[in-house]
Amino acid sequence: MVRAGALTTVQDLGRPGYAHLGVPRSGALDPAAARLANRLVGNEEGAAVLETTVNGCALRPRRTVTVAVGGAPCPVRADGRPLPWGTAVRVPAGALLEVGQAVRGLRSYVAVGGGFAVDPVLGSRSTDLLSGLGPAPLADGAVLPLGAATAVRGSVDAPPWPGPPDELVLRVRLGPRDDWFTAGALRTLTTRAYLVSSASNRIGLRLDGPSLERVRPGELPSEGMVLGAVQVPPDGRPVVFLADHPTTGGYPVVAVVRAADLGAAAQAAPGTPVRFVTAR
Repeated sequence: MVRAGALTTVQDLGRPGYAHLGVPRSGALDPAAARLANRLVGNEEGAAVLETTVNGCALRPRRTVTVAVGGAPCPVRADGRPLPWGTAVRVPAGALLEVGQAVRGLRSYVAVGGGFAVDPVLGSRSTDLLSGLGPAPLADGAVLPLGAATAVRGSVDAPPWPGPPDELVLRVRLGPRDDWFTAGALRTLTTRAYLVSSASNRIGLRLDGPSLERVRPGELPSEGMVLGAVQVPPDGRPVVFLADHPTTGGYPVVAVVRAADLGAAAQAAPGTPVRFVTAR
């Protein structure tokens, strides 16, 4: 790793099934983008990739590798030579592979033939920022092992990546604690616009906008939290839990976002308008 960028982590499809032990799911925030990048280089969809944040990273492979960069569109270069984004390319041993600043969206995914073969923890190679499981966020000079590459397919039969949203529309089901909020607050949630806050991260999508008024004071005993839970802290502004979310919490959850909408949430830059709509 020549340049780690703002935040580059190793991610696969996460470690589901351990919430009862206090272990978050983690994994790529935009799993569709990570899956597609893996398929482009001939990997299984769950192989470990690099997830970059905003300003990319730079690598120098010690062997010739097949690489694909997906997710947020960005310039890609090898020894200064432009390479196509979203396409499998060969990068010679010793060449400097540069993944640049995201043009739209936030998170790009770097897949290498064979995947990044860091040691798995509880069946996953994902970095979890909240619990600290998995490899640490990458730093300049880090050395990552690679797995054995397989033959690259001539074409990939997969839907195109939808791209970062101009407006983030999140489908929700109300509950389990919607009865802690006024009827007006529930109308506000599903009729008013919010904006993505710059305080968002892999743990949660924080939102700026109208507060949600409660009818019940105090806090809950800590209870289980799921991916996509819309938790409302004391300031009344919703937080959408993402992959590294805590497994328990004491603030009421007014609604839960459909998992299919969370990939777009991972690419929503600060200032992106957000609307919640009731799922049918």
